[in-house]
Formats: sequence, structure tokens, C-alpha cells
Amino acid sequence: MKLPVPVLMILTVPLAGQVGGRPTRPKVQRPDGAMWEVIRKNCVACHGIDDYAFYAQDRAGWQKLIVDKHKSGEPDLSEKDRNILLDWLAAKFGPDAKPFPRTYIPPEITTFFSDPEAKRLMDRACTRCHGLDRVQGVRNAEEAWRATLVDMRERGAQLSDEELERLVEWLTRVWGTNQGK
Repeated sequence: MKLPVPVLMILTVPLAGQVGGRPTRPKVQRPDGAMWEVIRKNCVACHGIDDYAFYAQDRAGWQKLIVDKHKSGEPDLSEKDRNILLDWLAAKFGPDAKPFPRTYIPPEITTFFSDPEAKRLMDRACTRCHGLDRVQGVRNAEEAWRATLVDMRERGAQLSDEELERLVEWLTRVWGTNQGK
């Protein structure tokens, strides 16, 4: 059976491209009880619980990710809270889970940030979770800056698509490398 072209296009275009063009975030049901208290006390100041849906790992993988993703290593959790968190993550987002896809299509940007504009945006979007020294000591190519900013936005940085792309351009220009051009 040969499908008409419009039907074929609908079947091949990713769902995000069909409904407004922007990928959706996963929807993670908030846990109750002790699990919610651990997340509320230790996690949601910097990122939402939907971030967990981007991964599918065993307990050891979750332990490593938690240490690797935090600026000072593992968050200051009691052993009891750490066990509650790791048990929940491994059960809900374990190796058999299907991770939510990370997709981002950068819009074309034709106006660029000045130094003061970029610094104001970084002060607003970045310093809630870490100091700007983490940015100032890094040299990245454009795609590495984009991947970093998309990851930071997924962790809670308040950046629109346009702000993200303008900041990528500025970071590449100011703290970039000659790689990837």
C-alpha cells in the first residue's frame, strides 16, 4: 500500500516538529512521602524532577551521575536519604526504562550580545546554581557550548531559545576555541 505524501510526512516528522516545533519536556509524577522530602530538600532548588527521565541506569550509574553532575561532588545527603533517592531512581528510571530523548534544534540568530548583555544574562541564568568562574575558565567550540547550555537549561537555568543561542554565539566568540568552526 502506498501512502499519500502528506500522510507519509506526518509519519516521518518527529512529533515535536508536528506540534509547535519545540521538543516537550518529560512529565514525571512527583513521588510522595519520604522520597518527596528527599527531593524537596536536596534537588529541586537547582533542577526539576523531570530531569531524571533523561536517563535509564542502575543504582551504581545513578550514584556516579549524581556525583559527576554536581559542582562539589555528591550533594550533602545523609546515608538514609541517599539510599532512598538511589532506590527510587533505580526502580523508576532503571536500565529497563526508556530515557526521554534530548532534542534541541537551534534557531538562527542574527543579533548578537554585547559583553554587558551577555554578562547580565549569565548573572540571571547561571549564578543561581554556580559561580561564573566555572564558565570563565572553560574554552569550548560552538557545539560544546550549545550542549552545555541545553543541559543547564534542562537543569533549571531560565533561558529562552533565543537567549540560549545568543549566549552560545557570545561564549564561542569570547571563550571559544578554533575547533569545530
